[in-house]
This record gives sequence, structure tokens and C-alpha cells, in this order.
Amino acid sequence: MTTRHFIIATAGHVDHGKSALVKALTGTNPDRLPEEKKRQITIDLGFAALNVTAPNGDKIHAGIVDVPGHEDFVRNMIAGVGSIDLALFVVAADDGWMPQSEEHLQILNYLGVQRAVIALTKSDLGRIDVVTNQIRGQLTDTPFADSPIVPTSVRTGTGIEKLVNTLTVQLARTESPRNISKPRLFIDRVFTLRGIGTVVTGTLTGGSLRRGQQIVVYPTNLETRIRSIQSHGDELEVAQPGMRTAINLPDLRVDQIKRGDVVTLPDHGAPSSTLIVLIEKSSRLNGDKTVAHPLKNGSSIYVHHGASRVAAKIRFRENRSLEAGKEKIAHLTLASPIFAFIGDRFVVRDSSERHTIAGGIVLDPDGDKESPAANVTLDNVDSLVHATLARRGFARRESLLSKSRFSADEISEALKSLEESGGIVVCQHIAADCEFWRKLHAQAIGLIDAAHKESPERAGIDRVELRAALRIQEAEVFDSLVADLCEGDFVRKGSVIARTSHRPTLPAHLQPVQQRIREALTGQPFDPPSRKVIESDPQARQVARFLIENGAVIELAPDVVLLRESFERMKSQVTQFISKNGPATVSQLRQVLGSSRRVMVPFLERLDRDGITRRAGDKRMLCGMRNL
Repeated sequence: MTTRHFIIATAGHVDHGKSALVKALTGTNPDRLPEEKKRQITIDLGFAALNVTAPNGDKIHAGIVDVPGHEDFVRNMIAGVGSIDLALFVVAADDGWMPQSEEHLQILNYLGVQRAVIALTKSDLGRIDVVTNQIRGQLTDTPFADSPIVPTSVRTGTGIEKLVNTLTVQLARTESPRNISKPRLFIDRVFTLRGIGTVVTGTLTGGSLRRGQQIVVYPTNLETRIRSIQSHGDELEVAQPGMRTAINLPDLRVDQIKRGDVVTLPDHGAPSSTLIVLIEKSSRLNGDKTVAHPLKNGSSIYVHHGASRVAAKIRFRENRSLEAGKEKIAHLTLASPIFAFIGDRFVVRDSSERHTIAGGIVLDPDGDKESPAANVTLDNVDSLVHATLARRGFARRESLLSKSRFSADEISEALKSLEESGGIVVCQHIAADCEFWRKLHAQAIGLIDAAHKESPERAGIDRVELRAALRIQEAEVFDSLVADLCEGDFVRKGSVIARTSHRPTLPAHLQPVQQRIREALTGQPFDPPSRKVIESDPQARQVARFLIENGAVIELAPDVVLLRESFERMKSQVTQFISKNGPATVSQLRQVLGSSRRVMVPFLERLDRDGITRRAGDKRMLCGMRNL
């Protein structure tokens, strides 16, 4: 026997008996504010719990969020229905379908709620058949068209048991909230308790939270630790998706957090102030003149996401207005950032906050300028991975779709499947679109071959030079490209990349220059001319670089070079002298070799680095010697 967790939210017009019904179902009065009890209407969110047993024996724990029905408090209503599994839609028999019945239905549709139970309240007043037919007519062509309608009366108790049974059956048929290890707690209440400290509550989705865990609060980016967790008064070690959850955050002040903030784990992305979205304006609005007019490009709106409400500007990709019954891709610029995932749904209200005018779904939570296609299947991980890489070209495997409703394992499996089918390329820490990678690969090969042709004396093209020419800003992308090249006909030699078959050769016209440099370095082998003197012209610089890259000349310092054979002879004489005479100073060694301090200092530092000698005070000794 297992316990499954779900969230139910009420919906419906003011004074249709939502709160009374919740009390009848659970024994808990969700109206907690003094003003609510005084005015006898729900103003803010209320909460209760319903515990039932499914037909198969599973325990079902349903957190109930009771929302206000008055038009003045619709924004509070939206904060309560952002992450629910089932709507308890309430219509009173005496009033029937009313304005907020319609607005709440549209909000549920915009948020993608798929299941509902309709409670026909105040059934003791009659008109049951008439209002039932009216409700069926209003729900036609909505996800709730076939939802059960249960007549109830709180005054007489009629239908309450049947409503509980109906809710139980509907929840038993509902899939449990997914755990993708990406928890988000959308905060809808913040308060402080004496001796406890700051407490936040919300509906937990996407993953679990445990006591003692490090979390981050967005968008303020406050990191802290969970001291304790409760759900409907019960102490928990771990809170699961689908739970109404209260967590104690004693290290944060109550004024640092507000409704709409999100508790999550670090490393799942960051909040963003720009979103690419698909906006839908319901065709049902055609019957309401106050909201039926087109949503104009550049309009100021309010976006309701999770429990947050944020002012925003909307710009449509096609630079046109959105009419009722239509949908368009749009770019949202928010007044403050939100922590949204791909596939998240939201509600749009007008700038006066009096009317619900549209809804939408997040296509890109980071608002890339290149808009995604509207026909991408957001609930198919393979399709989403492929579309994301096709649009962006590449992504780090660890961060790909981190702000999505898919787990890391699901994304990893999608990458594997797409790679095997040839749809994408996966190289080290990078996943890339095949066409993007093919072009980048070809461009890199072209640059390497051009470098070989233009400068055959060079060992290859420098990595920094190649990266700059390719205009790759991300180090991981370039490293993955180099690794991919080196699996084929290319090789990395120190700081350069070359074809495996490439052998550096000096062109015939530079052979005399090489001879001149060798003669200059041979004349005084242990104290040769400075590099500035040797590299007296561009051709000399070109040849000197060739000799250094191929090991014929050793670079000791920016202005000091030696022939390799001279370097080896000096090394041999130094080791012989120290072996015979013991540790020696720079001055002693300079005199023995007939060199200069300009050469000897960097030469001995090179021997130190190579593990031949080591410095002891102002003297050098061989690495195998003991200190005197």
C-alpha cells in the first residue's frame, strides 16, 4: 500500500459556496483571515487536506487550495491554481453560470488543467436539471466536457459523500506528480513563528525537498538551509511532489521573501527576465466585448506564473496583434525575473488587472532571439532536444534542458538515441546539431590546411589563432572540436594543431636565412647574439620560429636562444663542473663556460625546471646532491 499525493483547487464565482464545501469535505474552514470571516467571502488562499482510500487500496492525500471567487481577487485565485492535479469547480444552483465561473474556466484552460469535478452547490434550492444542462453547455469543447457533475448541499449534507467518492475515483485515475529531481516550491505564503523563524508554504512540484538540504530562493538568489518541513501540520523528513509544503528557513528574514518567489536547488539554471512564449487568446472571449478586442503588439500586461505576478511587455514575432481564437509566438520582457521551465503555462491579464485576456506556454525560458518553432512537441524529450540543438547549434550536456520538465536521465537517454540515429553529435561535454558541427568541422579543417599551405615551415596553426578565426567563445566547444579532429587525421602538438601527415619544411628561398642564423648562433655558441639581432627582418623571424618549433633552437628567454647542440654541451659542462667541484654560483659557471649573465641566468633556470639542478641560496647544485 502506497500513499499518493495530489493537489486540488477550487474554482467558481463568488458566494457559490466553495469554502463551505471544503469545510464539509475536510472539517477545516479554509477562511483563515479575520476580514474573510467578517465579510463572509474568501479574499486570499485557504488550505485544507482530504485523506481518502482509492479503490485499489492506495492511500490518497489531497491538499486542497481554496481560492477566492470575487473579481477583485482573481490574481490571488491564479496564485492558487498554478500547480494542481484536479479542479473542484463550483457552480451554485440558484445563480447558475456567472462571470467568474467563465473567467475561472478560462484560467484553468490556459494553465492546462485536464481534470475537474463539478460540484453543483445549493442543490436544496432546486433547478438542478436546468443548471446541469447550462453547465454542460458551457463546458462543451473544453477538457472538462465530460467531467462528472455532483449536486450537493452543505445545509442538508446531500451529495457530500458522493462528491468525496467522485473525487477519489478521479484522483485514482490521475497519474502521480512526476519526480524529475528538479523541485520547485512556488511560495504562496510567508510568515514568521515565535521561536521558529521564517516559514514559507507552497505547492511542491518536480522533485522532493528534504530536511537539512541546501536550497536557493529565486529570483533573489538567496541560499540557505531547510531546518524543518511540514505538510498540513505533520513533520516530514522529505516532502514529495504534489504536497502542500511548509518549510522553515530560519536564516532568512520574512521581508527577504515574498509570494511568487521559488524555492529550488542550485544548479538548475537561473531566473530570466526574457521569455519566448506561445500566446493563446481563447475563442470564448468573442462573446465578451470588454476582452474580445485584439491583444496589440507592444501591450503592457501582467504575467501570472506559478504564484507570481509580474508586469511585462509583449512583442509578437510577426509584429501583429493577436485576435480571439488565435495563437502566436511572442517575446516577453518582464519587469522582474521568474524561474520558468520549458512547457510551463501562465495566464495573461490586462494592465488594469481587471480582465483575463490570454494564456500561454513557455517555449524558451531564457528568451533567445532565435525563436523556436511553434510546432515543437514540448512533451517529447527527443523532439525538444533535437529542436533546441538545431536552433542553438550546441549546448553543454550538463545544462541542456536544465530548465525543462524532463529529468537528467531522460535527457541523457534522448542524447544517446539521437546520436545513434545520426540526428546529433555528442563529443565530450558538448552536444551539437549535426549540420552545425559539420560546418564548424569543415571550417576548422580549411583553416588548418590554409595554414599548412601558407606557412609550411610551421608545425601547425596555433590553438588560440584557430579559436579566434572560428569565433568560438566557449572553451568547451573548442576543446570538443579539437578532440573530434584529433580522432581523425589531425594531431595536437603542444599549442598547435596540424594534420598528422604534415612535416614542417622550410621553403627553398628561406634556406639561406636558416644558414645565416645557424652561423650566428655557432660563432659564440655559449654567448650568442640577442634574438633581436638574429631576427633582423620578417624572414629571419619566420625561420627562427621554425627552428624553435622543430627543436633545433632552444628558447631560454624572450631575447635568448641557443642551438640545441650548444644547449646540450652547456648542460654537460655544468653538470661535470658541479659534480667535481660542488655547488657553484652563476658567476663561477659563467666564467667556466665563457658565457654571460644574460645567457646563464635563464639557462640555469631552465635546468632547474628540467630537474637537472636546483638553487640553494646563491648557488646551484645537482638535484641528487644533499645540502651542505
